[in-house]
Amino acid sequence: MREDFLHYLWKHGKFENTKLNTTQGEVIQIFSVGEHNLNAGPDFFNVKLSIAGQLWAGNLEIHIKSSDWYVHHHEKDIRYNNVVLHVVWQDDMVVFRKDESIIPTLELKRYVSEKLISNYETLLKREKKFINCEKNIRNINRFILNNWKERLYIERLEQKSKPIFKELEASKNDWEATLFRMLAKNFGLTVNGDAFYEMAKMIPFDIIRKIQHDALSLEALLFGVSGLLKNDNDVENVYQKELLERFNFLKRKFSDIKASQFTPKFFRLRPNNFPTIRLSQLAMVYTNYRNVFSKLILSKNIEETFVVLNVRASDYWETHYTFGKTSAYRKKNVSKEFISLLIINTIIPLQFCYARYKGDAIDEELIARITALPAEKNQIIEKFKALKLELDSAIDSQALLQLYRYYCTQNQCLHCAIGNAILKS
Repeated sequence: MREDFLHYLWKHGKFENTKLNTTQGEVIQIFSVGEHNLNAGPDFFNVKLSIAGQLWAGNLEIHIKSSDWYVHHHEKDIRYNNVVLHVVWQDDMVVFRKDESIIPTLELKRYVSEKLISNYETLLKREKKFINCEKNIRNINRFILNNWKERLYIERLEQKSKPIFKELEASKNDWEATLFRMLAKNFGLTVNGDAFYEMAKMIPFDIIRKIQHDALSLEALLFGVSGLLKNDNDVENVYQKELLERFNFLKRKFSDIKASQFTPKFFRLRPNNFPTIRLSQLAMVYTNYRNVFSKLILSKNIEETFVVLNVRASDYWETHYTFGKTSAYRKKNVSKEFISLLIINTIIPLQFCYARYKGDAIDEELIARITALPAEKNQIIEKFKALKLELDSAIDSQALLQLYRYYCTQNQCLHCAIGNAILKS
């Protein structure tokens, strides 16, 4: 038995509550289960009930055993002085208030159906290969599942908004600068995301505004701050020499340019994801469009977003993946799959934040946009597919990633609509 299951039972009234008695035999009537407290202090506030005909309003504490009251030292904590009922699974001792009056106790196991307990134990104690509900999830009512996916996706956007608002504060409410940093981070993907983000932080966005019309200078700035340009006197490549000269000029012109301490990695990356290619493509986004924020964040047309992000690396990279090493000719365009990832991880979260910032409600619009994108591909999503779940779009993959990370891996089935549906079955 786990305490969070008892919280679930009390909060949702999943017990026979018409003939309740305290362990002392006093009749209990519940008028309000109160407000669930997820912070320190009693588990529920503002409970309203009567015990032996006496009306009570106060707090409620839940434990597996009555003796846990003393194990947790609640008798020494003034926050528990106003507990009007102690709800436990097993009453193993009498608990007293500071004034030595007995705290009424409800032993919950007397009033919970065996079927509900069986469902709970089956859900959380069965052997699993992936998630607790892997044998039941495919049978969940589609309406319940789809509503839960939408809630999970909005929850995911709310979590993603925290670092964005933190970045916005650091940039003194400069949305263009915030977009640049978050876009750079996601151009770097998992391997180089942090390195690209640190690079972007090292560059005052005013400098980007001043030089973004010049592709070579912007590339030089991104490569130089990232530490990918080496001051090698033996460099014979014209393009690399020009980059070095431009970067040295920019450092002299703008004294606040600083080199990042994080150098991007090439190891275990596909050539198309090499930092050289991705940084050149990022530079092209800002060279092609003067007001990138209005083009990407203020646009309601997802097709236009694809057009803005559909760039290719500069000419040198058509025959190179790294400096100085020639490769077969190939245009280095951003793929549709990569653009979708940028929209999922950068554009829509920023649109969500900007709407919240202005006090607009566009959740339904964002759900429509994410639904228009294909589902992502990764190991977790493949495991969900193996459970015969339909993954038609990116809202499915995003919701299931949120579900897996914050519910499945932490055994939070009682806070999950899927887990609740299984318990009720």
